[in-house]
Amino acid sequence: MAVVSWSNISTALACDRSLIAPYLAGTKTLGIATPRKPVLSVSARKIKDNAADWHNLILKWESLNDAGFTTVSNIANLKVSLLSKEKIELESSSPASSEKEEKTNLEYDKELEALCEELQATLDGLTKIQMKMEKLSSTTKGICELENYHYREESNRPLLFHTWPTTFFYEVSHRLSSAYKKELLLKHTIGAELAHTADRNLILTYLSMWLHQPYIESDSKLQLESMLLETGHRAL
Repeated sequence: MAVVSWSNISTALACDRSLIAPYLAGTKTLGIATPRKPVLSVSARKIKDNAADWHNLILKWESLNDAGFTTVSNIANLKVSLLSKEKIELESSSPASSEKEEKTNLEYDKELEALCEELQATLDGLTKIQMKMEKLSSTTKGICELENYHYREESNRPLLFHTWPTTFFYEVSHRLSSAYKKELLLKHTIGAELAHTADRNLILTYLSMWLHQPYIESDSKLQLESMLLETGHRAL
């Protein structure tokens, strides 16, 4: 009978462990593993990222809009002040001397030019933001078209998140993008006309339109918040 030594048994066990170690490593913590969040599909991840981008872009828009309103207010005040001064001089029996008037006009032109350049910089920033909004809308449309290719029937399409079909993300994105595009065109018109307007009421109208942003509907914020809620950026 062959005698098996303890050293041979130890060597055999060591070899066995080396062979099954990779399998043990994968199952070692199986019983105590913490639940993992479901991995989002590529389309769902992109839409979730787009929702966050919408939130950030609108915040940047509002910040630039506030800065632009300050500039527009300064231009309006400068215009109204000059119009009032010209009216007083016309009604006065002793108009200002031509030398003094020329100096005043030069100072006015210089200040107005600086404010117009400041406003143009704001408009350039708003234009870049709106272009990014259009890109987000276009990306979401592409996801919808990809889904149309893979799922011919509506009943077979899985929801990417909770309740919204993919097409609704595009509808909201397109609606927001169109609203901000119209608002941007209005602001460009205000920027082009304000400095050349000699009507006090029209100046104040331009100022009011810049502040209240008539093309951005009151439910735009609600649509954005709903999209953030649907994609998990806001807690249910």
